Amino acid sequence: MERREAIKEIQNSTWQRENFEYLELAIIEMRQRLLARAARVQGQPLPEFPDLKPHWEALQTTSSATPALEQLASTFNLSPFEKDVLILCLGMEWDVDWGTLCASAGMLQLAYPTWDLAFNLSSQPDWQAFSPEAPLRQWNFIELKGGHTLIHSPLRINEWTLHYLRGTSSLDEELIPLVAPVEPVQLGAESHRQLASQVVALWGQRERRLPFPIVQLCGQDRSSNREIASSACEQLGLKLYALSGAALLANPSNLPQIVKLWEREARSKQLALLLDADEFVASEMGKANPLALFPSQLSTPIFVIARERAVSSHRPTITFDVSKPTPGEQVALWNQALGEQAFALNGFVETLVSQFDLAPPTIQAASASLLGSLDATSSAGELSVSDRLWDTCRRQARPQLDELAQSIATVATWEDLVLPEMQRQTLEEIVAHVRQRARVYERWGFRSKSQRGLGISALFAGASGTGKTMAAEVIAGALQLDLYRIDLSAVVSKYIGETEKNLRRVFDAAEMGGVVLLFDEADALFSKRSDVKDSNDRYANMEVSYLLQRMEAYRGLAILTTNLKDSIDFAFLRRLRFIVKFAFPDNSQRRQIWERIFPKDLPTENLNYQRLAKLNVAGGNIRNIALNAAFLAAQEGGAVTMERLLRATQSEYVKLERPLTDAEIRGWVELPTSVTEGSQ
Repeated sequence: MERREAIKEIQNSTWQRENFEYLELAIIEMRQRLLARAARVQGQPLPEFPDLKPHWEALQTTSSATPALEQLASTFNLSPFEKDVLILCLGMEWDVDWGTLCASAGMLQLAYPTWDLAFNLSSQPDWQAFSPEAPLRQWNFIELKGGHTLIHSPLRINEWTLHYLRGTSSLDEELIPLVAPVEPVQLGAESHRQLASQVVALWGQRERRLPFPIVQLCGQDRSSNREIASSACEQLGLKLYALSGAALLANPSNLPQIVKLWEREARSKQLALLLDADEFVASEMGKANPLALFPSQLSTPIFVIARERAVSSHRPTITFDVSKPTPGEQVALWNQALGEQAFALNGFVETLVSQFDLAPPTIQAASASLLGSLDATSSAGELSVSDRLWDTCRRQARPQLDELAQSIATVATWEDLVLPEMQRQTLEEIVAHVRQRARVYERWGFRSKSQRGLGISALFAGASGTGKTMAAEVIAGALQLDLYRIDLSAVVSKYIGETEKNLRRVFDAAEMGGVVLLFDEADALFSKRSDVKDSNDRYANMEVSYLLQRMEAYRGLAILTTNLKDSIDFAFLRRLRFIVKFAFPDNSQRRQIWERIFPKDLPTENLNYQRLAKLNVAGGNIRNIALNAAFLAAQEGGAVTMERLLRATQSEYVKLERPLTDAEIRGWVELPTSVTEGSQ
């Protein structure tokens, strides 16, 4: 790579020198014309000039590449007269005496180039070149300043044109804030290399007189789309620049100018454009949206990347659906990025791929982060290499869902969870299914049988406070994954289509696999579909149908909780792999909850768990009572006692609007008769 860049630099420096010699000869030749014209205007004999023909012939013999002016003329079909106009205007930036020469050569003694002067200097004048549709003005190669008449108005070479002709070309100043170069990459996934090859064939085999077909790359992973476009351009010898759709729409009235400027750049410098329309869904890309029409107004190479098809059909458009690398390709990418460290992981890479669906750049970043953190002197107490890599992937896959979901810290463990043996075994099966997906789906071939239903979903049904959310927390902690509770108030919208859009954001963000999704009180979203009686029913059913499709395709772990299992749509129940019923705890289970609810550092005194278990409440209420009693103890400078637990219980029952019976609290403390009677 370094040798190739060095050769390219030498070639560029040689071309720069030869291009300068070409322009210098052209300027000298134009100077001779100006001097000859000045002599005729002033009635003086023509001066004798040195013959430039040998110099032109010598330059043509030794030149290694086409000069910039000739490239521009060939690309934009400039006539010899139009080339003369450019040289005449270039002279003002080249020679400090050029204005004086122009004045002496013109009848009106104007110290700058004009159409009239150019017409009189050329042996092949062409009045059509003055037209706004002609290349010089159409592509802003020259600027026409105000004057009393058109033919005597000052002509000035455009700054972009000046830089281009001198061989130090850069982007037009209006485009610099809008576009950014995309660096070429080496594609690691075979499926992506095939897509890039198809683009190369599509653009490489087109008829030269026809515009380039628009290439639309549709997929959830923006980085994969960009890499495919970059690789295709590298093979075609094109330099790729990215343009944000949001930046394009910031000033819609300027779009025609941007189209013209980019077309000039792309034609003259072999560039391609990547329009990032990922922020816009298809419904927003209609004819009223200028972003939809922008690609159709270009004839040069352009990619459009978006989640969905986003371009109108005013110009031939070829769409490619881009998926993330397959699990097998991801394993190969991990092995390549990790190098020798991959062998030391002893098959752990397959486990990573079964859980985290990462794009190639993310895999490379995670591998680089791991390799950079490894220390040969690490102590035995530090995380293992596999644990470090897992945590790195977990951070990389963490979604941005602050507006739609709440991250829940996974501090609860299996020891904190009190459930009947059958329900506990089901929860352990959920963990096992997630952990063993690589073996079952990939090694044993279940993925090859069907791509549907590979996600794992579970319904936790039961009354409030029976441990549904804690169970989800325990599972996420056991799997070393983040837990996100979906905020239904932010997801569900009264506006048509907004709920589906929000749900798509949730599922798309979670598809990388680094989280467990918790749909709390899921009956609000997954309720039974109703008969269509009005438009509200129709759109509500559409939301449910969309959810059915996403649940079917979702590859991660989704947990639904509900207090009303019978309200859940049967089609959802059929797609759920696990259904766990959380029953109200019996006396024995309540005692276990009481015994485990208090932290080891909490001061307690003479607690009777057998009597506490008679309190007929669920685990969530037990936690509230224990917490309130701890605050009472902290305020009063003592320990948690049965008396303080009683006071906390009375407050909890007031909140529940339930009577506290004597049977529940008998024997807790010695109570006055009035207290006992008032609680019945």
